[in-house]
Amino acid sequence: MTSIKPGTGTLDTEQIQVVTADGKVVRKATIAGAMGSFVEWYDYGIYGLLTTYLAINVMGSKDVGSLLLTNIGFLVSFLARPFGSVICGYLGDKMGRKTLLSTLLLLISASTAAIGLIPSHAIIGIAAPILLILLRILQGFSAGGEVAGAMSFVGEYAPNRTRNLSMSFIAVGSFAALLFGSLLSTALIATLGDATMEAWAWRIPFLVAVPLGYVGFFIRSRMEDTPHFAALRERNQVERNPLKAVFTSKRHLQAIAITIFLPAVNGPGYYLLFAYMPTYLKTSLGNGHNFSSVQALMVTAVGLVTIIVAIPLMARLSDRIGRKPVLTLSAIAMAAVSYPMFTFIVTGQMGLAMVGAAVMAVAFSGHAAVVHTVLTELFPTTVRYSAYSIGFSISTIIFGGSAPLVMTELIKSTGSSMVPAYASIITALITLATIFFLKETKGQALRSH
Repeated sequence: MTSIKPGTGTLDTEQIQVVTADGKVVRKATIAGAMGSFVEWYDYGIYGLLTTYLAINVMGSKDVGSLLLTNIGFLVSFLARPFGSVICGYLGDKMGRKTLLSTLLLLISASTAAIGLIPSHAIIGIAAPILLILLRILQGFSAGGEVAGAMSFVGEYAPNRTRNLSMSFIAVGSFAALLFGSLLSTALIATLGDATMEAWAWRIPFLVAVPLGYVGFFIRSRMEDTPHFAALRERNQVERNPLKAVFTSKRHLQAIAITIFLPAVNGPGYYLLFAYMPTYLKTSLGNGHNFSSVQALMVTAVGLVTIIVAIPLMARLSDRIGRKPVLTLSAIAMAAVSYPMFTFIVTGQMGLAMVGAAVMAVAFSGHAAVVHTVLTELFPTTVRYSAYSIGFSISTIIFGGSAPLVMTELIKSTGSSMVPAYASIITALITLATIFFLKETKGQALRSH
């Protein structure tokens, strides 16, 4: 059962909305959020994991030009995110979280499965990459509304004192999805071989999105809307025009600026260390150090297992000592270990590469565990979905979606396989600088207005 308790507390003269949900409901909300995150990032992750096979089949070859075009497919999905964030954020703040999030899950799963059904370039020519780009745009639109919605959904259910721990399982779901995708891809490659993967088996991971999407939809559709949004609706305080409220408020615009720059290290941390890493290990090390497909996926899997274990621990630490200390330590760690750990990775030796991936995962885990909780706590319930979606989508365009494309080009032009290390250091410093503009929000109730 969910109970709504009007409160009269204040935070910076803003109304605090005191709402509670019992433990069983909170657990269901956490599972629903984590499952949705799993489906979304499985869909996104396998695109990065299977880039080489997409280049062969959809683009016609696996040379650098085709990999570049496939990485453009990665980028356009992020360019579509702001459109999804604006539209879905507006609807989520007007109509509620639950129904929209269930629909988005179906949309992203269907577009992922459709990628697995695209006829090869040999059959339909240029229509194949065009279809891929269109489906990636649809995925991006869906994901633009998914991230902030899922985080808001769980955050608005979770107790104040353990909000970060509850929300951290959404991040765990995203990395578990990549791990599942990595292990599935590894098993298929090891069992069927590269030739069969190139011929047709690359489609299997994409088609797996169908049952995963159905399970996620089933779980989400059985939830009620969040107690925080229900309280707004009961009091007739739902924002009539959330976007207008966002863009006419200096406070909201300042918070959006933080939402853009605080997750800067998320780009190298997530997209380079995990989604792009298999392609990087197979194509960018040079001097005979490139890994095989199976080896590259196994190195990535070690990093994923490490971060899945570390995230809840970092989240619990944040609930005890605060958001800012954990974010600060993580940003400093990323800046400090990126160069030495990438020197391990580029040796081409499995053992050293696994150590490098694991250490980088631990360094990044503090950021991955905490950043979305902070972004949720930055905004009031009336505009949380809209403002959070807009800021984070812009951030992913700048620091995330362009990462594979930029890395491919920079490595090619400079001849240096250490480019990702430099990107990690620079973005960690941007995140570190942004932390100074944050106010500590540990244990505080979410604002309603």
